[in-house]
Amino acid sequence: MKIKLFGVLKTMVPGGKDLEVVLSEGGQVRDLVHFIQNKYPQVGELLDNKKVLVSVNQEIAHWDTVLEEADEIALLPPFAGGSCELEESMLVRVQQENFSIDEELARVRARSRRIGGIAMFLGTARDRSKGREVSSMSFDYYEGMAQKKLKEIRERALRDYDIIEALVLHRYGPIEIGENIVLIIVGAEHRADAFKACQWCIDELKKITPIWKMETTTQGEVWVEEHP
Repeated sequence: MKIKLFGVLKTMVPGGKDLEVVLSEGGQVRDLVHFIQNKYPQVGELLDNKKVLVSVNQEIAHWDTVLEEADEIALLPPFAGGSCELEESMLVRVQQENFSIDEELARVRARSRRIGGIAMFLGTARDRSKGREVSSMSFDYYEGMAQKKLKEIRERALRDYDIIEALVLHRYGPIEIGENIVLIIVGAEHRADAFKACQWCIDELKKITPIWKMETTTQGEVWVEEHP
């Protein structure tokens, strides 16, 4: 399969041409990354540090994404706005698709080698709420304002707590029982600072972010107004 290269990556590969890679059936993005790490270590290091992203069919891919021969695959270096802007945009997101905890954790760890303690909060969809059986749920959000509030939470956490980095991620749309909903990851030099900032982030998210939950129960659909 052919891997498209853009920008500075063209100068890091002999000939500056797109890559040709042969993967076994069922190969995943992580297999592609391992191939590149072995053959082009300089590019592999950027992939490992999340400074270069993998796109599959024009969508940012997880490492466990299965690749097909017909897929359009590209390696994306930092955009013209700068690597810092790209990386920070990935640290505050509202998205429909599920996320990989390992990948998001690696994203935070890659921000600094001074990080010695990491605290994480993962919210998942449970099958019971206020004595009612819940079969599924869905999240609505105010596009634009929700992202703005999550960015504000991250910036305040970095300013008010002795931490190095924070990631704030929330999903929207239909979510099945047991699936991931929200993820907060905080990295600091020491665990106590990471714990305090992580708790503050999720508590503040529940207070100020315009995201609403509707639960499908045996009594019908119920909008949940308060956040425990």
